[in-house]
Amino acid sequence: MNVSLGPVQETLLIPLLGRAKETQRSRGLIDDPRAVEIVGQLDYDFSKWAKARSPAGAVLRTRMFDEDVSAFLDANPDGTVVEIGCGLNTRFERLDNGRARWLELDLPDVIDLRREFFQDTDRRSMLAANVLDDGWLDEAATGGPICFVSEAVLIYLDAADGEQVVERIARRFSEAWLVMDTAPQSIVDGQGRHDAMKHLSKDSWFRWGCDDPQSIERLGFKLVRSRSFLDAGPDLHRRMPRLVRLMTKLPWLLPRGARNYRINRYVVD
Repeated sequence: MNVSLGPVQETLLIPLLGRAKETQRSRGLIDDPRAVEIVGQLDYDFSKWAKARSPAGAVLRTRMFDEDVSAFLDANPDGTVVEIGCGLNTRFERLDNGRARWLELDLPDVIDLRREFFQDTDRRSMLAANVLDDGWLDEAATGGPICFVSEAVLIYLDAADGEQVVERIARRFSEAWLVMDTAPQSIVDGQGRHDAMKHLSKDSWFRWGCDDPQSIERLGFKLVRSRSFLDAGPDLHRRMPRLVRLMTKLPWLLPRGARNYRINRYVVD
């Protein structure tokens, strides 16, 4: 199947590859047979990332995001999960409780590709839209608690645009959770050395550098949890590839930027 994606959208293939590889590894970080199936059907040169460690890191990130989304569903079993920039993620397959509503949002070229592998249901729907537009917020409105999930998505926007999206959500949804990552400026500046991003054009690199996740609070959210990869639980540590596990046990081996990359949970203040 041909892959025709914009430069930023192309980055969704990195975590997809990571989930496929980890599924095929004994006691890997994730069990995602759909990722294996999709990688096998795409006409794309994944070989440039064959030696990169970042796909496994992306899976660790995904599992940590899953923990926060699971916490939301435990507290709000009839709530709504809004995946901002869903890519080819399979979070619904991993976490759905049979009651919640899921809205999967991404740009039109991604949704066109996604529809080759996933279908809408009575509780799950895909929406082609730009996160910078307002219309998708109407689709998200359900009258109940909503968990907005931005896994490696808003960081690809300019800081002003990313902050505008966050502020719009906070103003409109009084019971909202927001699970999003923040990348320090050192990571933004060092993408030319990143083992996966260096193989993509600069047009695909992320732009929003945030050294202090608490600074997001001025946009209307309260930070309730912030974790780095070093804070992953013991079950995840046991399943990491050996080199990644070693780096998290000996944190001085991790680049400073990677130590300061955070996965954050916010609630409307």
